[in-house]
Amino acid sequence: MSDSDGKKTLGLRGSGRPGNVKQSFSHGRTKNVVVETKRKRVVVPKPGAAKPSGPLGAALGDPSRRPAGISDAELERRIQALTAAKAREAGEQAEREAEEKARAADRDRRRAEIEAKEREERELAEKARAKAEEDERRRAEAEEQARRAAAPAAAAAPAATDEAARSVAGAPKAVTPQMRKTDREREERGRSVKAREDAGRRSGKLTLNEALSGEGGRQRSMAAMKRKQERARQKAMGMVEREKIVRDVKLPETIVVSELANRMAERVGDIVKSLMQMGMMVTQNQTIDADTAELIIEEFGHNVVRVSDADVEDVIETKADSPEDMKPRPPVITIMGHVDHGKTSLLDAIRSTNVTQGEAGGITQHIGAYQVQTKDGARLTFLDTPGHAAFTSMRSRGAQVTDIVVLVVAADDAVMPQTVEAIAHAKAAKVPMIVAINKIDKHDANPDKVRTDLLQHEIVVEKMSGEVQDVEVSAITGQGLDNLLEAIALQAEILELHANPDRPAQGAVIEAKLDVGRGPVATVLVQNGTLRQGDIFVVGEQWGKVRAMENDQGERIKEAGPSVPVEVLGLNGTPEAGDVLNVVETEAQAREIATYREKASKDKRAAAGAATTLDQLLAKAKADQSVAELPIVVKADVQGSAEAIVQAMEKIGNDEVRVRVLHSGVGAITETDVGLAEASGAPILGFNVRANAPARSSANQKGVEIRYYSVIYDLVDDIKAAASGLLSAEIREKFIGYAKIKEVFKVTKVGKVAGCLVTEGVARRSAGVRLLRDNVVVHEGTLKTLKRFKDEMAEVQSGQECGMAFDNYDDIREGDVIEIFEREEIERKLA
Repeated sequence: MSDSDGKKTLGLRGSGRPGNVKQSFSHGRTKNVVVETKRKRVVVPKPGAAKPSGPLGAALGDPSRRPAGISDAELERRIQALTAAKAREAGEQAEREAEEKARAADRDRRRAEIEAKEREERELAEKARAKAEEDERRRAEAEEQARRAAAPAAAAAPAATDEAARSVAGAPKAVTPQMRKTDREREERGRSVKAREDAGRRSGKLTLNEALSGEGGRQRSMAAMKRKQERARQKAMGMVEREKIVRDVKLPETIVVSELANRMAERVGDIVKSLMQMGMMVTQNQTIDADTAELIIEEFGHNVVRVSDADVEDVIETKADSPEDMKPRPPVITIMGHVDHGKTSLLDAIRSTNVTQGEAGGITQHIGAYQVQTKDGARLTFLDTPGHAAFTSMRSRGAQVTDIVVLVVAADDAVMPQTVEAIAHAKAAKVPMIVAINKIDKHDANPDKVRTDLLQHEIVVEKMSGEVQDVEVSAITGQGLDNLLEAIALQAEILELHANPDRPAQGAVIEAKLDVGRGPVATVLVQNGTLRQGDIFVVGEQWGKVRAMENDQGERIKEAGPSVPVEVLGLNGTPEAGDVLNVVETEAQAREIATYREKASKDKRAAAGAATTLDQLLAKAKADQSVAELPIVVKADVQGSAEAIVQAMEKIGNDEVRVRVLHSGVGAITETDVGLAEASGAPILGFNVRANAPARSSANQKGVEIRYYSVIYDLVDDIKAAASGLLSAEIREKFIGYAKIKEVFKVTKVGKVAGCLVTEGVARRSAGVRLLRDNVVVHEGTLKTLKRFKDEMAEVQSGQECGMAFDNYDDIREGDVIEIFEREEIERKLA
């Protein structure tokens, strides 16, 4: 490269910010280095003028310290580049400092201007306020003087006549200097009042100067200023203080102080002050009892209205329906009986469907609700209940919501335990019963035996001169189905079933489950009224809004009348099977009722599990220590199955071992369930449900066992076997022989040795022994040695002599008897 003078230039790059460094050469002599930056031009002295300091300077002065392969020109070029970079950095630093000083000066100038302006505004406002006050004072003094001067003159002057008054009124008014002065004072007074109001408004504002300086302190809010202006306006207009409003304060059993103040529309501080004067040191977040709150309410002049927490449920309509509003409704028939007696198959034959194939093991494990239309157009609602022993609560619920019970008994099996239980449920519900003798097509069917067995339980059928209808049917061939439907229709006609469809719906939850795609789903049997889409309802501890309804065929419907079973979507949680559904007007009412019920249920559970006295607490702790527990987590597909499993688990165990259900619910197994099971060392039992992918992964990592079941008695058998493993083995003693001490010998380093004769059984070295003296046990232990002659023996038979020595015991005498026994452990099982 070359410049315009023909001089050779060499472009160098610095290691810092971007810039151009040029080194000029003229006739072999080095000139100054010129550094060009973005902002200024820096001239660096020529390198020969002074040697730089540092490693490069040392290398330039001492060739021995120069790095290998570096020439003088290269070294000098690097020194110049380093010097130029340092000069550039120094220049930029100086520029930054100058800019910072300029900004600080500008900031100080603006702050001073703002302060001066605000100071001037405050001075003007103060002057205006002072002038207004002075004018107001002078005006008041002038009015007072005028009033005093006018009082005697008014008393002495006679009353003016009407004619004089008219003449005066008609005459033009002359403008006097006194009137002009009064007008000027009025104008000045108006301007002073306006200035004072402006100054008052500005005094409440937060300025930049006050924010930066921290002066001014806490300012009054705009609301406070408005209240002050309102009070001043009322005072100027002569308005009286409004009288106190007396309120009816609803007072529950306990109430928070702040809530009490809100209901009385009083200040919380005043309530706390009154309580402290009564000797109660409380804060606004503490709870006080109803009696104390009543004293406070009466002290503040309000009326007390005592209410209970249960009053929230008063919004549910419980009035009786008038007879003219009642209309006929279909009967509700519950199918009950022993397991595998053909209840679901009989219902399938009536409905022309096949539900049994969908049930694991061929047994019904859910309670189902169906509606059937007969050939003559009549509608019948059927409830199919399980027959397994674990589903007692389901059968009980089915009997409570039904109108007619159809007791299914197999003709080849007669009356069984669950048949007896179904009879008891029907009697407790006080509903009529129809006996359906099923499997009549089998060759070993004996319906007369069924009728005879029913006599033991006070069920007398019509064929035996009783009142209970009995029908012989066959679910396979369809024999007798028409007779069964005719018997049901006859019984329903006798009952004269009616309901009012024109009122808010009321129903019972038959079954509930947590569906993956639809959320909580409840099978509801409407008992009274009509349930419509969009209705807000409360059911047990849950509430919701009817988002959609489906009938037993899976079809979407808009409304469901009495005796119609539907699946309801739109709940906020899964209700318990058997809960009552009630329609309410607003969502707030439903939420309040559900919250109250949840709190009451929680308090009830806490009270049931808590010990009331110290002795009971100690006894409970001692019992818990002595009883082994098998913790489990249960998840099922529907609420009824989960309830049945929990009840079956509670029956497993005895005084030494028991099964504790940590958690039971409906829906798929989740990571939360796995975490709970890991913390408690419990297995997870899934009944007709599966774990989702994150839960399976978490269970594999944490070593939590997940077992899946589809038949309930398999689950019960496995848990019973696992609980049996917690039982301590039973230890039994087996007497194997007796030996009599003939003589006692003292042996050095051994102690006393008994010379014995085995009189009965056998003496073993490994067995336990007891030393009997006059038939009283004086020692129990083990043998240290068992010898015959000089040989150590494992056992000695009856009739032989031997020598025995006891471990850590020497008090043996001639004539004592040694009892030899063995202990064996026997594994126990739960019944």
